[in-house]
Amino acid sequence: MSLREKTRRILRAYGVIPRKRLGQSFLVNESIMQKMASYASLSKQETVLEIGAGLGFLTEILAKKAGQVVAVEIDSRLAKVLERRLRQYSNVNLLQGDILKLEVPDFDKVVSTPPYSISSPLLFWLFEKRFSQAVLAFQEEFARRLAAAAGSKDYGRLTVATWYNAEVELLDLIPRKMFWPPPKVDSMIVRLTPRKPPFHVKDERFFFQVVRTIFTQRNKKLRNAIMPFLNSFAQSKMEALKIADSLPFHNRRPRELAPEEICVVANELFNVVS
Repeated sequence: MSLREKTRRILRAYGVIPRKRLGQSFLVNESIMQKMASYASLSKQETVLEIGAGLGFLTEILAKKAGQVVAVEIDSRLAKVLERRLRQYSNVNLLQGDILKLEVPDFDKVVSTPPYSISSPLLFWLFEKRFSQAVLAFQEEFARRLAAAAGSKDYGRLTVATWYNAEVELLDLIPRKMFWPPPKVDSMIVRLTPRKPPFHVKDERFFFQVVRTIFTQRNKKLRNAIMPFLNSFAQSKMEALKIADSLPFHNRRPRELAPEEICVVANELFNVVS
């Protein structure tokens, strides 16, 4: 029996209809799952986190390769299915709830096909955790934004934040037909390896405030894109304009600035306001 048919039979047996609101499309290609686990180079000494365990097919593969598996599933209906399907695996810790709100045990690696709807907040959530590697299946467009080059249409705040926190590798494309129900877009396997920031920021919170501000107006010149931020602390519009014109790269557009150049801007601005 194919994994696709097995998925449909299990869902029918438990009376579960996939919810679009939760982005429930189940990966039904075992070779892709095996490949994702292989990319993570799991060992019996490691704990792996899976976000959106679904029906547990990937969970089973992870349980055979890792020492411990923390499997998180937000849907209480699927959590009941997982309890029955995974009861033979004593090394699986099943948590039911929202990954962004749960208290999750420490983990070493992440292997997951999370719902598209939480891709961005999940990424920022992960960057606040300690882990050695994450292998994730994201929507293709989202994945390409993580590794986009400065000046490209996909380059933005997400790119800068990812570059600051981790090395990114775009691995395999996953055609939409490998999911059931099939989503409207293809996916891509991404490997993230946390690292020390490749450049020095004087204040991390300040840096990301600058990044967030300038990419809301990514096509304007920097001197104009930064004005909403400057107006919050400058004593007058004239003073704000003076500061904006004194910044490095003030005549270039945010989408053209490499992450390290944005760092130069943020550090210079921090010197002015601190």
